[in-house]
Amino acid sequence: MGPHFLLTALLVTAPAPAAGLSPAVPAASRPAVETAQKAWRHAVESGAVRRPEVLTVIDYSRPSTEPRLFVLEMPSGRVVFQELVAHGRGSGENATEHFSNAPGSRMTSLGVFLSGAPYLGHNGLSLRLDGLEAGFNDAARERDIVLHGAPYVSTRTATTLGRLGRSWGCPAVRPEIAARLIDAIRDGSLVVAYYPDRDWLARSEFLAASISVAPR
Repeated sequence: MGPHFLLTALLVTAPAPAAGLSPAVPAASRPAVETAQKAWRHAVESGAVRRPEVLTVIDYSRPSTEPRLFVLEMPSGRVVFQELVAHGRGSGENATEHFSNAPGSRMTSLGVFLSGAPYLGHNGLSLRLDGLEAGFNDAARERDIVLHGAPYVSTRTATTLGRLGRSWGCPAVRPEIAARLIDAIRDGSLVVAYYPDRDWLARSEFLAASISVAPR
């Protein structure tokens, strides 16, 4: 079975984004997951994704104290991870309110990423992320934006501070699950960092064919 056959089969069997979402996806995060599924379909159709069987969604419209990272098995949409994830310290306190692609901003970036190779860094096992959207996240490599574990991501921290600790722009997760999560999504799967930002929704080439945004 060749890769072209696999991609075709995934697209044919993929449900419409608004239909058949797993009950494990909270109602508040359904817009994020539906948007990410649209981006996934575009990426698969264009050949931009090497591992179409998995999709990661980070819903930055939700507070850091709520699980807002979802890893979906595609095309079924089954949720295999549902986790807390930190945002950049320049992006806000508990809510993620500001986004940037600029080096030194210590902010989170929006948009569609491709997972790269894991490596051992000062945060332990980490996963490189390549931003696929010019102006939104294409400086991810330059900024060293990676997925990694961090001790400040925990329910205890959330209870004590009223928010998670914050990174320098990286999506940081609980150390206990970092290795398993990285192994599940490494080497060419899609990662979508979502926020209902009008500029991104209107300009993203991964959403242009499938989403319309009302004029300002």
